[in-house]
Amino acid sequence: MDEKKWLADEFEANRAHLRAAAYRMLGSRSEAEDAVQEAWLRLSRTDTTGVGNLGGWLTTVVARICLDMLRARKTRREEPLEAPIHAGIADPANDPEREAAFADSVGLALLVVLQTLAPAERVAFVLHDMFDLPFDEIAPIIGRSSAATRQLASRARRRVQGVDEAPDVDFGRKRTIAEAFLTASRNGDLERLIAVLAPDVVFRPDATAARFGTIGEMRGAAHVAEAFKGRAQAAEIAIVGGELGFVVEIQGQLRVVVALTIADGRIAAIDAIADPDHLERLDYSILLD
Repeated sequence: MDEKKWLADEFEANRAHLRAAAYRMLGSRSEAEDAVQEAWLRLSRTDTTGVGNLGGWLTTVVARICLDMLRARKTRREEPLEAPIHAGIADPANDPEREAAFADSVGLALLVVLQTLAPAERVAFVLHDMFDLPFDEIAPIIGRSSAATRQLASRARRRVQGVDEAPDVDFGRKRTIAEAFLTASRNGDLERLIAVLAPDVVFRPDATAARFGTIGEMRGAAHVAEAFKGRAQAAEIAIVGGELGFVVEIQGQLRVVVALTIADGRIAAIDAIADPDHLERLDYSILLD
């Protein structure tokens, strides 16, 4: 059989599976189709002589494409979710042709929670928990060790567990607190800043952030509130490593990431990261207003 014809047939045999995986990672049918099409283009340009498992190779390629697409959302606002088409749920293992319908049946509530995950968390969770890929195979895709990949998937799983008809309520409360802090900081409202900070809150900038912001580590709500008064003008709320925080981009370049630790209804710790090498390894997603 002609090699190109064989590759095309093999790709079509895997298309539904690839589309289902991409949809779960991206939460968008149109973007999932784009990811699958890009995988075909890469396949057509690749020498697959040494590929023993073409289906696994394609899954890896699609996962990397999806990860790049998720990270690209950092440069613009997070895309709103597309409401899934609720069709009869098929068993994709026994009926591959209906796997696309199975992907579309993923609940909107689940997609809402997946949107709160950092890109690497989404990919690790989807590939392991939904497609049974071992962590050793997922780790090179997201650029982490197997142990770190296991931790990412575990953290994502904790967020997803128990979600049925509604999104994570705790996340909603934390986002409200983060937004209140950001608004108070922009407006220079010292009283409201103190109100959302724990009395013993700690602010920890890395060495680069300390030089950039001309302030070092400090403790106490009054001191931290004063330090953030009138700041955060260019900050945008985001998911940072799976938790809420802020990012500051200047001319499209990430300059500062602020990670928040929220406990008992208040901000207990604020970590500012500006070291370029550290920023390059961070996963974040800017959230919609």
